[in-house]
Parts: sequence; C-alpha cells; structure tokens
Amino acid sequence: MAGIIGIIASLTVLGLSLVITRLATVSLNLTGLSWETAKFQARSTFTGTGFTTSEAESVVNHPVRRKIIMGLMIARSAGLVTIIISLILSFASDGNESGRLYRLLWLCIGVAVLWFLAKSHYIEQWMTQMMKKALRRWTRLEIYDYLELLKLSGEYMVRDLKVSEKDWVVNKKLYQCRLNDEGVTVLGIYREDGSYVGAPIAETEIYSGDTLILYGRKNTLKSLDRREAGSAGETVQEEAVNEQEQHKIKQAEKEKAYKEKRLKEGKN
Repeated sequence: MAGIIGIIASLTVLGLSLVITRLATVSLNLTGLSWETAKFQARSTFTGTGFTTSEAESVVNHPVRRKIIMGLMIARSAGLVTIIISLILSFASDGNESGRLYRLLWLCIGVAVLWFLAKSHYIEQWMTQMMKKALRRWTRLEIYDYLELLKLSGEYMVRDLKVSEKDWVVNKKLYQCRLNDEGVTVLGIYREDGSYVGAPIAETEIYSGDTLILYGRKNTLKSLDRREAGSAGETVQEEAVNEQEQHKIKQAEKEKAYKEKRLKEGKN
C-alpha cells in the first residue's frame, strides 16, 4: 500500500510542477516577456539549468519577474525532494519483484498521461486563459519593463505618476494641463476603481487616485511629480514650457545638421 501511495504522491507532485511552470510562464508573459521567452525562463529556472542570456538579465533586473523566479526556485527544491523521497519509499517498501514492476508500470502510465496533458494544445489554451483571468483579477503582474519594450535611451523615459489631492494636475482636463507643451505625453490612465483609459483624449479629466503613465524627459517628469496645485505650480509649468521651447530649437538644429550630413553622403 505504501508503494502505491508513493507513486500517487510522485505523480501528484509532478503534475503540480507542470501547473507551476505554466503559471510562472503566464505570469512572466504578463510582465512583458514574449510567450516563448517566458516559457524558456520558467522551465530553465524550474529544472535548474540556469542559462545565462540577455533575457535572463532582464528577468533579474525586473522586481516582479525576480519574485516569480524566486518562487519557482523554492517550488523546484521542494518538488524534487518530494518526488525522490516518494519514489524511494515506493520501490523500497516491498521486496517483491512483481510488485515493483507493477508500480513501475503505473508510474510510466501516469507520466505518459501527464505528458499528453502538458502537450495538448486545447488544454494548454484553456489553462492559459484561466490563469490569465485569475492573475489579472487577484494580482497586479502587468508591470511592464517599459525600458525594454520601448527601447528607450538618453534622457527619455516612461514612468507612472500617482495623483493626490494636492497635485497640480488634479481635477483638470488634459487640454488644460498643456502637458504636450512641456514635451510630456500621457500614454494611459489607471483609474482608482481598476479601469484603464488608453490613449486618453483632450477632454479626459484627471482625478485624485488616478495613476498616469507618462512619457517624456526625465527631469520634466520628476518636476511634474513634485508640482503642487496653485499659483506656484502654474509658474513651474510656464518654466517647463519655456524649457521645452528651447529644447525644440536644439532639436531643429540637430535635425538640420543630420539632413545636411545625409545630403553630403548622397542619401535622400
């Protein structure tokens, strides 16, 4: 009886391992990794292969991905130990040769069934959809590595800005904020109730509790984050607009120089 229990325990842990790696794959995918990269990183971590790739560096440098990988490492250690102990108990509990062959047959059948389930496209699709729904409902894993996704460089960046009652932008419509005049683009807004406004229009109003996803120059975004409501905030905004005008002049000069360079090289 102990031998059968050991086989069942081993197959259960093996099945849970497949579910855990799939859950990790979906979680990593929600943070911005491609599906194939997420699958590779989840499996290499769970098996302890430990490939050193540029994708691995992006996982380590991302706080949410790092937590997912740490969880996989812990699950891997516990899972492998349980499987080994279960198999040892299963095959050492009874010296009867026919009994061992019988348990080995059941073990092979169980592994074959798990392999079929893992490779089934329909089951994979169903599991992935269920896990994505659960993760989106109960977690906030969709924290993307914008630097990696948008290939940003230089002084430009994407960052979020949590709006409070004292902020300069609160209770204003986007066109009233004139953020474009400062060189800032609002990519989206997370509302306090969890809803999301993508590519908001000029009439979109900003409320306390909103989280703005902004793109612009680093110093401008930092200044905007510290800007408070009132006349002082308006003065800071005018300074930011003037600074952006100077930046536009410099950009125009660089563009002119680049165009002249291309003409000298015989390029259109």
